[in-house]
Amino acid sequence: MNYAKTALLLAGMTGLFLAVGWLVGGGAGAVIAFVVAVLMNGYAWWSSDSLALRMHNAREVDERTAPELVTMVRELAARAELPMPRVYLIEDAQPNAFATGRSPENAAVAATTGILRTLTREELAGVMAHELAHIKNRDTLIMTITATISGAIGMLASWAQWSMVLGGDRERSPLGIVGMLLAAVLAPLAAMVVQMAISRTREYAADRMGGEICGNPLWLASALEKIARAVRGHEMVSAERHPETAHLFIMNPLSGRRFDNLFSTHPDPANRIAALEALAAEMGTVRGAGTGAPMRPARPRPAAAAPMRDSRIPTTRRRNPWT
Repeated sequence: MNYAKTALLLAGMTGLFLAVGWLVGGGAGAVIAFVVAVLMNGYAWWSSDSLALRMHNAREVDERTAPELVTMVRELAARAELPMPRVYLIEDAQPNAFATGRSPENAAVAATTGILRTLTREELAGVMAHELAHIKNRDTLIMTITATISGAIGMLASWAQWSMVLGGDRERSPLGIVGMLLAAVLAPLAAMVVQMAISRTREYAADRMGGEICGNPLWLASALEKIARAVRGHEMVSAERHPETAHLFIMNPLSGRRFDNLFSTHPDPANRIAALEALAAEMGTVRGAGTGAPMRPARPRPAAAAPMRDSRIPTTRRRNPWT
């Protein structure tokens, strides 16, 4: 159902983009819009991962610099049958994380230092599993495409606005001044609504798959509750400078809004938690999420050390990856 909804929304976004091109310049405008979309998407597809990581000053880590986090991601990636992604840390007190990359073979996950200090090992495993679910579902590519098309629609809308202000040739629009107004005012709003709807749809899907990957959906539910509280009290500095990346994170780093609405990049945390609790009931998972100690900033340790384990987590019907 989520895949069908996403496909319909992507088709709607593409159709809207071509319609804006037609409103601005008729048939020629639609062709130009199509060419621009292809070029912009090609650039975004190739460089989306490096761009997002640079925007947030993320630094790559490995078994020497962040052994617990990297070991966790490796074990979860194996359970998800994914190649090992690159792992990055962002120096920020807000607990948050995101995934990026054009494909599972060219993917990366990034976590803030705040999330290591705030969440338990189990909760962090739920968050990393959520991000790996985005990679497995190729959501990073989907959201790159929607963000690029939305940006292109905004560019065409600006073109229409300047054309009206400067008295450009309005006869190129099949609907005249009405068409220019529609392109300048309503099209960007519609594009934003579609982009946000796609983002929310993919978050629910990643929550479900993430709960299945880590083996206990309640770990992720507990993490979302903590992250939601922290986000309302502390906005991310790098996200303030680059708000166009807000949809990438597991929770909007800029907003404390608690409602599903047309203009939110993420679902209401309460709705996500309820869905995860329902999934836990389906899986027969018992309560006990978040009983471990918070992750400490990683320190080097011998390479032969055992993977992170916590015997206090109750056994579930499905194999628990950390026991």
